[in-house]
Amino acid sequence: MRKALVAGATGVVGRYLLMHLVERGDWDVVAVSRRRPEVAGAFQHVAADLTDPQGCRSKLGELRDVTHLFYAAYLDRADLRELVTVNTAMLVNLVDAVEQASPALRHVHLMEGSKWYGSHLGPYKTPARENDPRHMPPNFYYDQQDFLEARQRGKPWTWSAARPHAVSGFSLGSPMNLTLVIAVYAAISKELGLPLSFPGKPGTYRSLYQCTDSGLLAKAMLWMATEPRCANQAFNITNGDLLRWEHLFPKFARFFDMELAPPRHISLVSRMADKGPVWERIVARHGLQPHRYEDLAGWGFGDFVFGSDYDHISDMGKARRAGFFETVDSEQMFLDLFARLREQRIIP
Repeated sequence: MRKALVAGATGVVGRYLLMHLVERGDWDVVAVSRRRPEVAGAFQHVAADLTDPQGCRSKLGELRDVTHLFYAAYLDRADLRELVTVNTAMLVNLVDAVEQASPALRHVHLMEGSKWYGSHLGPYKTPARENDPRHMPPNFYYDQQDFLEARQRGKPWTWSAARPHAVSGFSLGSPMNLTLVIAVYAAISKELGLPLSFPGKPGTYRSLYQCTDSGLLAKAMLWMATEPRCANQAFNITNGDLLRWEHLFPKFARFFDMELAPPRHISLVSRMADKGPVWERIVARHGLQPHRYEDLAGWGFGDFVFGSDYDHISDMGKARRAGFFETVDSEQMFLDLFARLREQRIIP
């Protein structure tokens, strides 16, 4: 049986990959994260701090038979140079520990994203293709991939990398979960007697956008890690469709039983900073799970997404030509995730 190690197993990416591997039943699975993931099924959990090289070797040194390493860990830092340093060091520490402990290692998969193309810097070439030139660094994806390419030479293992966009899934505590941003924003607006208004720039409301469902991404990661044609390459992974927020927000308003208002550009970081008491009122009235308001929505990520008033389009041709044909309807993805958040009493 193959053995997978999933690093970053509590995030919106790693958690879904962990669930997918456990549900398949034909993998031994090790989850590496600071706290145990809330995932049903049989897997081993190792609490390790990836920023600590000695700790990594100590905690992971007994894993002698890891065949596939999936890296989906991330630490946010305000300083760009520190962001590169810490995230690259975590990958290096993990690969060092696993490679030393497990001669069975055959593949390392790296989670990247469309920021590879500079999607966070302003308008960029679309549709973005995997061989597009890099933008001016720093960009920790570049340092991580360069490390893997150099380390892999002459080794019995290969690497691959996924480049999704706006990953969406059922996960709490992730700094980049757009589903919760929209759902919590809508719930607070409704509690305050306000209609649902798109909080971003008018240009963003009308621009083309794309998303990646966490379940689809998990399948793609496993495909890349086990398909020989994917060895030592990166692939864009999105739902395969495009959306405009101007078409989705009316449907979101209907889901939350709200009136729809014209777009009004606000800073979610500043406007939602004092809404903790409002959320506590919502939790008490509707009997919701008592999660901390600060842990629910990444308002900074919402400001970034809704402030990007240009098209976001990744070309999926390379993945299709290599044999990955899964797609997800993005509109239905959001509605299904909202329904699940409601079912789990996360939102009213």
